[in-house]
Amino acid sequence: MDDVAVAVALHVLAIVWWIGGVAMVTAVILPACRRAADPRQGFAQFQEIERRFAWQARAATLLAGASGFYLVDRLALWSSFLNRSHWWLDAMVFVWGLFTIVLFVAEPLFFHAWLARSAQNAPGRTLTLLQRTHIVLLGLSVVTVLGAAAGSYGLSF
Repeated sequence: MDDVAVAVALHVLAIVWWIGGVAMVTAVILPACRRAADPRQGFAQFQEIERRFAWQARAATLLAGASGFYLVDRLALWSSFLNRSHWWLDAMVFVWGLFTIVLFVAEPLFFHAWLARSAQNAPGRTLTLLQRTHIVLLGLSVVTVLGAAAGSYGLSF
């Protein structure tokens, strides 16, 4: 079972790195950027920070997905997705899928360009929209992490 312990450790590391980064962006970076004297400068600051974290978020989501898939397959947990008390497994896949689509498809294909256009017209409003979106994503992530932590130890709600 050493392979399972390694997979769990890698999975937890990936989640901490990824969701911790989302929390940092949501609770610290975006509010600081929104308080900048010049909203354009605040948006530029956000873009610079986001650019540095994006590759880390992509790597963490890849590691989370690979280790999660490995664990489900190795431990034969596929039928658990049909069990209501294991709702957090479905939530993990949903949150992971949502972030994966945003990070690997939406951002590179159109989201960065749309944000740049939006920020030219209304940088303050764009930062507010980004923060609200991050709050929703962080909320979904926190509920999922809490559910998974409790559910994997038998607590069900």
